[in-house]
Amino acid sequence: MISFSHLIVPLVSLILFTVFLFKWYGNPSSTARKRLPPSPPKLPVIGNLHQLSLLPHRSLQALSKSYGPLMLVHLGRMPVLIVSSADAAREIMKSQDVIFSNRPKLRVIDKIIYGSKDIAFAPYGEYWRQVRSICVLQLLSNKRVQSFRRVREEEMSLMIEKIKCSSSSSINLSNIFVSLTNDIICRVALGRKHIDAQESTKIVSKLKEFQELAGFFNLGDYIPWLDWINRVNGFDANVEKLARWFDDFFEGVIEEHRDRKKGETNVIDSSNEVDLVDILLEIQRENVAGSPIENDTIKAVIFDMFVAGTDTSSSALVWTMAELLKHPKSMEKLQNEARQVAGSKLDITEDDLDKMLYLKAVMKESLRLHPPAPLLLPRESTQDSKILGYDIAVGTRVIINSWAIARDPFSWENPEDFCPERFLDTGMDYRGLNFEYIPFGAGRRGCPGITFAMTVDELALAKLVLNFNFALPHGEVEKDLDMTESPGETVCKKIPLLVTVKENDKY
Repeated sequence: MISFSHLIVPLVSLILFTVFLFKWYGNPSSTARKRLPPSPPKLPVIGNLHQLSLLPHRSLQALSKSYGPLMLVHLGRMPVLIVSSADAAREIMKSQDVIFSNRPKLRVIDKIIYGSKDIAFAPYGEYWRQVRSICVLQLLSNKRVQSFRRVREEEMSLMIEKIKCSSSSSINLSNIFVSLTNDIICRVALGRKHIDAQESTKIVSKLKEFQELAGFFNLGDYIPWLDWINRVNGFDANVEKLARWFDDFFEGVIEEHRDRKKGETNVIDSSNEVDLVDILLEIQRENVAGSPIENDTIKAVIFDMFVAGTDTSSSALVWTMAELLKHPKSMEKLQNEARQVAGSKLDITEDDLDKMLYLKAVMKESLRLHPPAPLLLPRESTQDSKILGYDIAVGTRVIINSWAIARDPFSWENPEDFCPERFLDTGMDYRGLNFEYIPFGAGRRGCPGITFAMTVDELALAKLVLNFNFALPHGEVEKDLDMTESPGETVCKKIPLLVTVKENDKY
């Protein structure tokens, strides 16, 4: 005879198995009953990480051609939704923008940018809303952008003179553009340019290092138990060292401004004009109830200005000039427009930019082909949702491939061709209203500095084509111009852009 004690184990097992089946088939939120986006086959532990190249926007585009414009990949244990169509981008960045406005925690960003206290990477919530509101109203409004017009004009003139006075047979435009955008940001944000050339070179190299580290696929973000690898290979030590350098630099900037307020500064090239640090410090001093402006916030916000204002703007200028050199007819058409607008004035100012429709079309087309941040910044869903009929779970990371969307043949005719004319006689713009074209993102997390960035880039391009005739170094032809991309969060031209310059005598 079988005792009850012998029956208890199989009985409990049967009950548990029945409960499991009930929950599995009876729960409407069960994975088995969900319709998930298509996914490429994955490997144990690493998921689809092995299918990403150093240029992930390209490898993800290639995968999306096989698995569709809404694709679920697994980077380690992390489910990541890859968006490669305008319709899906519209759903995420407009229709369900609130659900997808959060930022995931990224260790490199957290370490370097003060626990993600900046605008770009701060989690969606009250802190982000307050800081963004302050920045949009006080730092990046049209009125504030116009207040720095003299700075832009002066730095553009210095750039033109530097090129005119160069004795070199070829000029490195990549370096010229980095120097221009960095000097403008330094004057706007810090109230001065660098103390010397060595300091300028240093901060440019540190910004480049940040872009490389931020663009690195950090294993610890996707496979936490492999985080030890970054301690062994020196990655964590490099991040720590870079974080200390930026903190020391920005701490010095804040102290310098406080001393200047007291009339105690001896800094060379310091200005009494109000700059962005002054504005933030004034808000901090006023101690408005609930104001989130602490020292770390000031440093984080200025960090954003440097990254966005230097690296992305200079990269956009390099790609635009490279495309114009590859397409001489477009270059000639733009030069004719610039010289017609300048007329007897022999110069172009910001007031003239609205008259230069072809200039704006050239910049738009360049940004379509070469968006500075091709994967934008990652988002994260804060609740379960449906996108184009697919179930998306809370906590899913979202990557929007703006590079792939801007080359989608369903939205663009001959998408691989450089053709500024496609933007003439159309209202399509880069401010996040046309989801076929989102180089600066869209929705709540779209870039708030578009006006500042585009004013710099358009004015620089207009003045350059007005004053000079550009050509590739002797022996090179347009079709051989190397357009290879460098890896990183901001995708720059890998090979510096070298040109020969002939001054236009009339200007």
